[in-house]
Amino acid sequence: MYYNNKELELLQKIMNSPTYKLAEDDKDFLREYEVRGVRLELDYLKAELAMKRYGIEDTIPIFGSARILPQDVAAKSLEKLQKEGADAITMNRAKKRLEMSRYYEDARELGYLIGSSGKAPSDNRVMVMTGGGPGIMEAANRGAYEAGANSIGLNIVLPHEQHPNPYITPELCFLFHYFAIRKLHFFQRAKAMVVYPGGFGTMDEFFELLTLIQTGTMPRIPVVLVGKAWWSQLVNFNFLIEEGMIAPEDLEIFHSVENAKEAWRAILEWYKGRGEPLFVADESDGLKR
Repeated sequence: MYYNNKELELLQKIMNSPTYKLAEDDKDFLREYEVRGVRLELDYLKAELAMKRYGIEDTIPIFGSARILPQDVAAKSLEKLQKEGADAITMNRAKKRLEMSRYYEDARELGYLIGSSGKAPSDNRVMVMTGGGPGIMEAANRGAYEAGANSIGLNIVLPHEQHPNPYITPELCFLFHYFAIRKLHFFQRAKAMVVYPGGFGTMDEFFELLTLIQTGTMPRIPVVLVGKAWWSQLVNFNFLIEEGMIAPEDLEIFHSVENAKEAWRAILEWYKGRGEPLFVADESDGLKR
């Protein structure tokens, strides 16, 4: 090269300039406010293309609290506190965690039922999908894993770090920046939704789903709440009807059951009743492949 030292110094400054980077390699550029639309698209496309490569057609998202523990873990925690002589408030919380742990085991069973419904572990036509974290999410992924089936986890970037649970299929564990895009993937392929007790995040997903179905923005699918007593205490839906906030028929969008077996049966019967079984019928009842 024929440039002198001064020219080489000038050339180096040019090549080190952020504007000389390819746009796709410039992280500072990609983080700019004006590029948010591109980031939204990338957030969507990465998971979308991966699921297409895996041949995923339909999913059953399972929502619920990240704070619900496995039954054995909750029992050991309570036993430890008893031995330590913990105060009454702490003991009551531990007893409640043990009581609520039945939902972990139930979601685990539901994951197993869904995971066992395919012809083989590689059958990805109907798959468990969760938010990818602990609690009910872990339980559902765990059940599918124990059935030898693939399952999906849609993790989200949070102020406090959340690790994916270990039972998600590695190639189907995604990390999203935007809640809206993550939620889009929850609803996009959903053939049914199952909602366990949970907090603000669970309520957000459940009520958005109700709104989408109520407004006709999303086709009707079976929406199943697990834990009749818990849900009836949480939300007084009849009060909304009495106040004229919703129509009586809006309550037909969802229904409550007690456990995983009832939830799975309700989903299968919902499709059978419409003459379009969820699975390709291998048997006369149209409920199994």
